[in-house]
This record gives sequence, structure tokens and C-alpha cells, in this order.
Amino acid sequence: MPKLILLRHGESQWNLENRFTGWVDVELSPKGEGEAKHAGELIAGIPIDKVYTSVLKRAINTANIALGVSSRTELPTERDQALNERHYGDLQGLNKAETALQYGDEQVHIWRRSYDIPPPNGESLKDTAARTIPYFESKILPELEAGKNILIVAHGNSLRSIVMYLDKLTKEQVLELNIPTGTPLVYDIDEKGAVLGSGYLK
Repeated sequence: MPKLILLRHGESQWNLENRFTGWVDVELSPKGEGEAKHAGELIAGIPIDKVYTSVLKRAINTANIALGVSSRTELPTERDQALNERHYGDLQGLNKAETALQYGDEQVHIWRRSYDIPPPNGESLKDTAARTIPYFESKILPELEAGKNILIVAHGNSLRSIVMYLDKLTKEQVLELNIPTGTPLVYDIDEKGAVLGSGYLK
């Protein structure tokens, strides 16, 4: 029974500073490096055939640290911007509290938590799903159906899109979904790509 492991990168420096990050390529914080190591310990007993990450270094470094814990550093790996975080447009780099003061709490909440309303010059969650899900269906799902165990290391919103697809969530349900940093979410998948069960490793 193939397994799909979804792992959101560890805390980044801008997560720590409460900034909108998006596609800005920031480093992991020391806490984030620790989260990646712990994630590696949690998944050490699961065989992995292939790794997929975004092209952003907080995801790449999380994957490297996590796999390094169990000395799995030579696995086939594919990186693609389809798995990148949601692009926050004009909000990227801004402190979230300061942004709320500038635009108002209600407007910022709409940008952050609505399904299809993007921030200025950025992506909504719907836009993110429009690139993440086709990539998953074309690249990753066939590997699972072939019986391979897959690790995806990506971001809060790109992984929310994938979970929405796997769990058949509505656009209202996905708004309540949060993916914690550095905590592996493991899906059991059958040979037809259907979900048999899932759960976080703690």
C-alpha cells in the first residue's frame, strides 16, 4: 500500500517575524531547522521512493534536513514551482500586523482566508490550486498508483490545495484547514489513487 507524506517546511525566518512570505526565498529559522530534524525522525521508518519539493529553499532545506536524519540523501528528487507557496503579491515582505493597520483587519482577513479573492498582484488559494492540483495529478499520482511511496515537502497553501483534492473538501471546508509546520501528514493510498486513511505523525 503506497504512502504519501506531506510535509510543510519548518518555521521560516519570516514566519518568525510574522511577515507575508509567498515566493520570497527566505531561510529556515533555528526553530524551523529543529522542526525539520524532528520530522525526519518521525518518517525515518517509512521507505521513500521519490521526493518532490517546491523550488524555494525553505522547502528544499527542510527536505534535506529531514532525509539526512536517516541518511537518505540520494533519493530521486523533483523540484517545481507548481508546489511553491501562494504568491502574496504586494503583501510579500510586509508584517501582517502592520498590513492590517494599513488596509484594515477585515480586508486583510479576506485576502488571507477567502478562497478566490487574491491580494493585489497576488494569488488566491483557488489560483494556487489551479497550478498545484494539475501537477499532482500528472506527476505524483501516477507514481502512487505504481506503488511508490512519495514525500512532498512544500508550503501551507500548496499543501492545503493537495489536501483539498485528496479529502474532497469544499471551498468552505478548506478555509478552516491549517497545515502545521514540520509535522508529517501521511496518507495511505490504494492502487487506484483513492485515499484509504490519513493522519499526522507526532
